[in-house]
Amino acid sequence: MSQEFSFTTTAEEVAAAFAGEIKGKNVLITGTSLNGLGFEAARVIAHYANLVIITGYDEGRLKLSADVIKKANPTANIYPLSIDLASLASVRQAADEVNKLKEPLHVLIHNAAIAFVDFKLSEDGFESHYATNHVGPFLLTKLLVPKLLASASPDYTPRVVFVSSAAHALPGGHDVDFAAFTNPDPTHYSRSGGYRQTKSANVLMGFELSKRSKGKLNAFSLHPGLIYTKGFDKDYALVHFQNAGILDENGKPVTSHAWKTIPQGAATTVAAAFDPSLNDKAGSYLADCQAANDQIAPHCADPGNAEKLWNITEKLIGESFSF
Repeated sequence: MSQEFSFTTTAEEVAAAFAGEIKGKNVLITGTSLNGLGFEAARVIAHYANLVIITGYDEGRLKLSADVIKKANPTANIYPLSIDLASLASVRQAADEVNKLKEPLHVLIHNAAIAFVDFKLSEDGFESHYATNHVGPFLLTKLLVPKLLASASPDYTPRVVFVSSAAHALPGGHDVDFAAFTNPDPTHYSRSGGYRQTKSANVLMGFELSKRSKGKLNAFSLHPGLIYTKGFDKDYALVHFQNAGILDENGKPVTSHAWKTIPQGAATTVAAAFDPSLNDKAGSYLADCQAANDQIAPHCADPGNAEKLWNITEKLIGESFSF
């Protein structure tokens, strides 16, 4: 089925193609603010799923997302979950709430991320990119493993999806800066570097989670595509993308680049979560709804880097995974 998908395929088309796989499933998606990739994925999955847990740190925006989905699809079962991924305490509280639900969890989608922000430490002492894009999701996954495993059957393996980016392979990021994870230093920090490193971490974790679970979980990472979102409007991002030649002097997309719409950008997320043809491709990196491991940068294809990052992150959160 995935061979029929392309650059222009939308999330709605993918969800319709895998309606049978989505039916009865319980899904948690982080970062579901209105008019974003996570929202679009949640919206189309909600047409067929048993339960969709949407998350955000702003309760007002979270309620708005839930209301819009419910208005379009009154039968959708939406559970809003407040979480600040930059706070380990908030992650633990949210995971505890999910673990108290009676339903098992079939799919966990790590969509939320921050990008190109100024240097700032989280309340736990991590640089904010690392806290939000890697450490928080890592802890959330660890705490929800029992809930995920509870959905397993002889015919079904639970999935974890990491929304990464082709930015992991951009020039200047051909290695994993482990020191930035453990000893954040503003004198060696750059906005693009912080984002690139955490998108690299997403790819590495997709591979390592699949390996360590020994077939109990199937994890994937992906590049959604180049998509013009509200994040481009922020001053620091605007300057970065203008310097990179992605936006013009007016802050508009340069048409020589291949841009996707939000529905097209969310398509690969839905495919990673439900395409049965990926069952034997655990740990893969996807683009345009297809396995695209040839697009992984060398430092993210290194099993040694994946193992080292995993071990470092377990030490940072003070907890170890158990499958």
